[in-house]
Amino acid sequence: MRILTYFLLLLVLLVLGLFLWTRFQAMEIEKLYPPVGRFAPLGGGKLHYLDIAAPEGEEDKPPLLFIHGASGNLLDQSGAYQSALKGDARMIFIDRPGHGYSERAGADDPAKQADVYRQLLDYLKIDKAVLVGHSLGSASAAAFAVLYPERVKGLVFVAPATHPWPGGVTWYYDVATMPLIGRLFTEILTLPVGSLSVEQGVQSVFSPNKVAKNYIASSATPLVFRPHVFRHNSHDVATLKAFVTDFSPRYKEIKAPTVIVTGDKDDIVLAEIHSVGLERDIAEAELVVVEGVGHKPDYAATDQIVAAIRKVWQ
Repeated sequence: MRILTYFLLLLVLLVLGLFLWTRFQAMEIEKLYPPVGRFAPLGGGKLHYLDIAAPEGEEDKPPLLFIHGASGNLLDQSGAYQSALKGDARMIFIDRPGHGYSERAGADDPAKQADVYRQLLDYLKIDKAVLVGHSLGSASAAAFAVLYPERVKGLVFVAPATHPWPGGVTWYYDVATMPLIGRLFTEILTLPVGSLSVEQGVQSVFSPNKVAKNYIASSATPLVFRPHVFRHNSHDVATLKAFVTDFSPRYKEIKAPTVIVTGDKDDIVLAEIHSVGLERDIAEAELVVVEGVGHKPDYAATDQIVAAIRKVWQ
């Protein structure tokens, strides 16, 4: 009996220690990677965004709105495109609701997140924009184009995740969304385990291409391991299949100029399901398949995406 008591006491101390360590480390991560943009009061919460002004003479060109994928934040997309497009037009990079420094405020599916983007355009007094969505962010870009077609100048989907697929998702996303176990899991385990495995995870996302130089630091990847962000991220991934199963039949309503850019070595989001599906569903959409590129064409094939953006501007 005494041994059992000692064991339970040790277990409680271990859990408490991991909880306190996680809280401390989450604060340290935020000190290391503070907000870089502004905050807009939208949808009952604040949206964090980075607004890069248009160069002189290009102010009338529709702005670009970049939407990051799972486990990301606005620095992921600004790192890929800001330098490559700095002479083209106004660029707006956002933390999707519940990610980076944006509050969730109930925007827990791609359609609700699309409504937040509409509110941001209203807040910034922007009539139309070109939406550039990567991976899971493409689902809310597509939802935006269906729900608010009058606000879309063009669409560029990059390694999109937009259609139902066979199978499920990685087990820890399902665990993190469970009511009680998920809370405990994210409060004591995801940050220490994530910190140990972040390099391997990033390599798998870029594979077979090399990871961009200093990517983990420049993209502030560790922000996703904060407990509340990891829960939101897990919810987005775990519920995406159900959402796109219901919503994807509406993609045929999209009329905006559209280019889809995908790599032929993407083992994370299969092009034959998602990219080919978008090409099929959206009238006159153009599919660009880049040889030797995995799930990060935004970094490994930036020039092709810049060309796609310039094409939908026409």
